[in-house]
Amino acid sequence: MPGKPFSVHFDNALRADLQRRLAQTRWSDAVATDWEYGMNKSFLRALVEYWQTNYNFDAAEERINAMPQFRTTVAGFSIHYLHIRGRGPHPKPLLLMNGWPSSFAEYRRLAPMLADPAAFGGSADDAFDVVIPTLPGFGFSDRPTHPHQVNAEDLFHTLMTEHLGYPAYIASGTDIGAGVATRLALKYPGTVQGIHIASVVDPPLTGTSPLLTSAEQAYKARSDQWEAEEGAYEHMHYTRPQTLAFALADSPVGLASWIVEKFYFWSDHGDDLLKTFPPEMLIDNLMIYWATETIGSSMRLYYDHRHFRAPFKTSDHVSVPTAICIWPKDLVLAPREWAERFYNVQRYSTQRHGGHFPAWEAPDAYAEDVRLFSRSLKRS
Repeated sequence: MPGKPFSVHFDNALRADLQRRLAQTRWSDAVATDWEYGMNKSFLRALVEYWQTNYNFDAAEERINAMPQFRTTVAGFSIHYLHIRGRGPHPKPLLLMNGWPSSFAEYRRLAPMLADPAAFGGSADDAFDVVIPTLPGFGFSDRPTHPHQVNAEDLFHTLMTEHLGYPAYIASGTDIGAGVATRLALKYPGTVQGIHIASVVDPPLTGTSPLLTSAEQAYKARSDQWEAEEGAYEHMHYTRPQTLAFALADSPVGLASWIVEKFYFWSDHGDDLLKTFPPEMLIDNLMIYWATETIGSSMRLYYDHRHFRAPFKTSDHVSVPTAICIWPKDLVLAPREWAERFYNVQRYSTQRHGGHFPAWEAPDAYAEDVRLFSRSLKRS
């Protein structure tokens, strides 16, 4: 059965407490005026001042509630999702999933293009019913109450098939969402018509696996370098998420520093972050984590994945048609032959612009790539 309509509301007590915390921030010193040591202090202070003095909570609620939202309970666990009905003769169901530290706020530009392509100069024949679920422990979905309580792929598959009544669907995702799409394709190949992903699962290699090509060797070297230079957050999430969670749950400025730094280093903004991500968008995303007190549970997802999920087996292979969409400023860009070790790659595209948050950074290109992939599925 479909879920119950849901809307976001930032009550007066939440607003007052947040304003008090912002006003009473005790700022760390900084020895650099740029991003060399991580978060830029002057940038953060300006963003926090905007949050405290210019951010309009009522307008934020209107933006966040602009697309229809729902909550439903799957196997005793409540999940939040957006459901935007397509405007066309035969809208195709599309499950669209983000990662960390993003939220459904990232999809405000992309979702209407996918649901109503004719309104953006496209063809109504390409319309999708767009379903954007919130990961367990993120935003307005329930927070798990014990380790490894639920699997996102099982929740989302039940949402699509039993609650929304779609007999088959396409899944698209970035970051964690790409991993969920991969597991959906492995578990439910008869229902998942295809997956469109921005990053790939590293295949389990054995002594009998084909030797790495030069492109694959270069990719592995880039991955190791990225882990050494950028992976501190990930290592913390995988090993000691609770230690950091107490600090970030108590300090909105700490939360902003931890999250917005990733938007700076992981996106294609040309050294002007606010030109790509206006303050309202960055803060809307922060508000979803802050209001729901889910920064800790969102980080614990990494720990649970590392410690409780069985690793992929050498016999695992995604048989459903797969599209790999590469964004030039994303974290580490896998070559096609690496992806083909694990996926049935039918489409591999490299975009001209975009990073880790392509639904916001490059929604036109994202929408068009999904449409092209969907058309190819109809021909196959």
